Amino acid sequence: GIAAALLGDPEVVLLDEPSNGLDPEGIVWIRGLLRRLAGEGRTVLVSSHLMNETASFADHLVVLGRGRLLADTSMRDFIDARVRPRVRVRTSDPAALEKALTRHGHEGVAHDDGHWTVDHARVDDIGRLASEAGVPLLELTAEEGTLEQAYLDLTAAETEFAAAPQEA
Repeated sequence: GIAAALLGDPEVVLLDEPSNGLDPEGIVWIRGLLRRLAGEGRTVLVSSHLMNETASFADHLVVLGRGRLLADTSMRDFIDARVRPRVRVRTSDPAALEKALTRHGHEGVAHDDGHWTVDHARVDDIGRLASEAGVPLLELTAEEGTLEQAYLDLTAAETEFAAAPQEA
């Protein structure tokens, strides 16, 4: 189907769920094809419910719902506007980390496995304040928001986009 669609060398390519049902090798191939087509200057429109897969190759996002335009923006801007940044950090000196975080207006949450999460924070900021305070870091990772999380945030107040409650 894709080969037939490309025979006429179209400027616009519209694909519906192009990676649905493909094995991992096929998914990697379709990503490469979509990037190559866009790199040639074509407009590539992809309709998909596989959001994290779509986020791996798309630059721009249009969200339609019930005949309304809900979003029309870059993928990164859409995610960043709806999912708060968070940092995962692990240290051998939790008391010093907590003190440094508090001093800079951050609230860290300690987890049973020893790591901490700091909401509304960026890796650069947490790394800098830990370094300045002499806090030894064993792990410092950005927990990136996903397209799925951002979409669910966008539609959270829209009952027509949510699944109907299941009866017990």
